[in-house]
Amino acid sequence: MNLKKHSICVLFCFTSLISLNAQNKITYQKVEARQNALDPKWVAYDAKTIDKLPGFKIKKQLPGSIYGGSKMWQKEATGFFRTEKIDNRWWIIDPEGYPYIFKGVAVFNAGRSVNQQKAFDKKFGSKENWVNQESKLLRDNGFNGVGAWSNVDLVKNAENPLVYTVIISPMGMYHADHIKKYGGKYKEASWQNYRFDLVMVFDKEFDAYIEKSVKEISQYKNDKYLMGYFTDNELPWYNDALDKHLTLLAKDEQGYIAAKEWLDKRKGFNASASDITQEDRMAFTAFYFETYMKKVTDALRKADPNHMYLGCRFNQDKDQELTNPEIFKVAGKYMDIISINHYRKWEPSQDLMNNWGEWSGKPFLITEWYTKGEDSGLPNNTGAGWLVRTQKERGLFYQNFTLELLKNKNSVGWHWFKYMDNDPQDLSTDYSNRDSNKGIVNSNFEPYLPLLKEMKVINDNAYELTRYFDKM
Repeated sequence: MNLKKHSICVLFCFTSLISLNAQNKITYQKVEARQNALDPKWVAYDAKTIDKLPGFKIKKQLPGSIYGGSKMWQKEATGFFRTEKIDNRWWIIDPEGYPYIFKGVAVFNAGRSVNQQKAFDKKFGSKENWVNQESKLLRDNGFNGVGAWSNVDLVKNAENPLVYTVIISPMGMYHADHIKKYGGKYKEASWQNYRFDLVMVFDKEFDAYIEKSVKEISQYKNDKYLMGYFTDNELPWYNDALDKHLTLLAKDEQGYIAAKEWLDKRKGFNASASDITQEDRMAFTAFYFETYMKKVTDALRKADPNHMYLGCRFNQDKDQELTNPEIFKVAGKYMDIISINHYRKWEPSQDLMNNWGEWSGKPFLITEWYTKGEDSGLPNNTGAGWLVRTQKERGLFYQNFTLELLKNKNSVGWHWFKYMDNDPQDLSTDYSNRDSNKGIVNSNFEPYLPLLKEMKVINDNAYELTRYFDKM
């Protein structure tokens, strides 16, 4: 080949390669979002959606198990939900032995305000009609269960029960009584309203509240539709707990005494707060957290040996506990599934999710996340979820987020927060649940159809998507 022909061939091949790359480049839809209503700046983010996955064919949902699992394979049936790692991917296994991805909605409740009750009476007429019709709404859109703070009594007794979870709050119960000693207000507390941001795990009084909270769960221990139990929610497991125990608590308080004994044993009797290193802080956090874990799991296992412990619902505040290997090592010793409320991020990080699995040796479940739409007509001033412009874009956010979860082999599902919008006229709710568009239905029980359309396509294809991502 002469030089001229060779040059033409090289140019043609290079041009063809550029053209091929241009054809294969995926252009995702941009969604403008901001982190809260006070943020004046809208930022455009890529929203990965199922229709942009190269080579993936969207299918209708195939008939599955009675619990909402897939029948793509079957393992040992134990009669209750459990977890198993198969080909390096974690799965929930349903009572019949089928794989189950938990695609749930939290706070499946009919509301309690005057306005919500009027709408309820007009549309449903009875609690039984509500749970049957709205369970069908969830199933029709690919959901297969309900998360924390749902109406468990109605769900479990429905004509066709959804898989459900139970949350008990032993530390929350103790905290509610503890704060009364301080006139209903602590001298120093952050948004979680725990004194000095400390969880009172060392107090002997706490033990009685654990026993009190687990008494109610014996009624569930033989129910196959129960996934498992949460204890408490978003407790402040911060890295400076050792410093605070030693410098902010009185020397006769049980927390101070436990922390001082721990430091004496670690560094000698004369050690003080000024001697604390970052290594000490991380080690104490593990000890402190394990004190809670051991107490609550011992009580749960005794009351109900059949169902899983789903954890205490870590939160994303300051990212401390979610990036602390010692917390996750302890969690892995006690939790069957690690529960995480995920806010303030456009999407979950693959590296961080890999770390959660590596540190703990257990799967995780995202137990709260949502975004709010400006077209809902609500002020959207409260709550930690992102703000987008439309219900369709809420659905695109859902697709982007869940695709990242399905990619990760440590993830076993998610719970959207929540079923129903806040009623802004209901001032009896806590501030974070007062005036925002979090639901899949509004406060008049009208579904957000553009949102549900985008949710359904991911939910219906979730199992096939795991196969698709595992082949990559």
